[in-house]
This record gives sequence, structure tokens and C-alpha cells, in this order.
Amino acid sequence: MNELIFASSNAHKLEEVKQILVPSGFFIKNLNDVNFLDEIPENEPTILENACFKAQYLHDRLNKNVFADDTGLEVTALGGAPGVHSARYAGLPSNSPNNVKKLLQNLENATDRTAQFKTVIALIFEGEMTVFEGIIKGNIIAEPHGTGGFGYDSVFVPLGYHHTFAQMPAELKNSISHRALALQKMQQFFGI
Repeated sequence: MNELIFASSNAHKLEEVKQILVPSGFFIKNLNDVNFLDEIPENEPTILENACFKAQYLHDRLNKNVFADDTGLEVTALGGAPGVHSARYAGLPSNSPNNVKKLLQNLENATDRTAQFKTVIALIFEGEMTVFEGIIKGNIIAEPHGTGGFGYDSVFVPLGYHHTFAQMPAELKNSISHRALALQKMQQFFGI
């Protein structure tokens, strides 16, 4: 079984990752499991560079097989914002309800509400870095719906669906989401 250290202490992300990867024979540990208490900087200008930096930062300190992800919501009418700044869109401390509120305020008069979620996963396995990307397109609705998920899930409806990520059963979301698509590519890399 492949042991991988996930460069996150986010419980929601960890649960999603485990639902997708653990049945495939991976043993996933997060930062808490390995008692890694350092704050990993996220100062890079793009989602790709953030994911790569986080993976390298963790690998340099643990010298183990690691992976890191970075995710952003890219809204067409906002020129791709919040993008790499999605987690801290409304400022610090990071707060999902405030981020969603700011997003909806900024889209108040927008007729184009198309958006996409992008996840980039950077894997360092046996010393080599490989990158996997997952994108799902959809639309931002006018007000939050649903209690599941996290982040912007309550206002994002993926193309071809009538419910937000926050309204979907976890099994459905975890089979179609941006993170799922990137993780599926990682599974393929391992031949699973």
C-alpha cells in the first residue's frame, strides 16, 4: 500500500481525498498525523505554483512521498478571480461565509455567471514531481443552497446538474468534482 503524506490539515479536504483514494489502496496521512506543525506558505502567484511549492516544502522537510493541492474558483465576470486567492478572498482570517458573501456582492450586476473550479495536485513520489489538474465548469447562483461541502460549494452548480455541490450527496460530488478529476489522474499515474 502506498503511503502518501497530504500537505493539508483541512479536515474537509482530507475526507474528500480519503473517499476517493483509500479504496484504491493508498494510505493517506495528513499533517496532523505526522505531527507537522509548520505553516506551509501559500504565496505563489498561481494555483499551479502554490501546489508545487507546498509539495516541495513538505518533501524537503520529511523526505517522504507527499502530495499537495491548491484549488481556486475562477469566475469569468471577475477576470478569473478569486482564483489563487479563493481561500482568503474576503481577507483574513479565512472564512467561507464571508468569501461567498463577497463573491455574490461582486457578481450582483453580472449577467455572465460562468465559473470553473480548478484543482492542481503536485505529487512527489520517489523524488520525482508530477502534476495533475482537474477542472469542472459551472455557474454561480444568486444565493447559497445546501449544507454539505465547504468553501464556495453552496453557490456553484456544475454544468449538466441542477444542484450545487453543497446539495449533492458526497459520493456524487466526489465522483465529478475538480479535486476528484485531479485525484483520478493521480490514480492513473499509479496504474490503479
